[in-house]
Amino acid sequence: MRQVNIHEAKTHLSALIDSAVKGTPFIIAKSGKPMVTVLSCADAQKPKKRIGFLKGKITVPDDFDRMGGSEIALSFQDME
Repeated sequence: MRQVNIHEAKTHLSALIDSAVKGTPFIIAKSGKPMVTVLSCADAQKPKKRIGFLKGKITVPDDFDRMGGSEIALSFQDME
């Protein structure tokens, strides 16, 4: 991500904002230390990925909780 100092940000604010709106966020720094990140409001409002987004798109076998049970039991038998 591009980093600009405060003076450069003041001088080129319009161009930097246009760039952020087009999808290129940037960081404003003071004495080389990052202070703020500027990004488009549209980017900030993107919905977060949520659990269950594949609901109805995949199926789980009925014996899912028993799959591999014999292999697992054998691996514990080796410990005795």
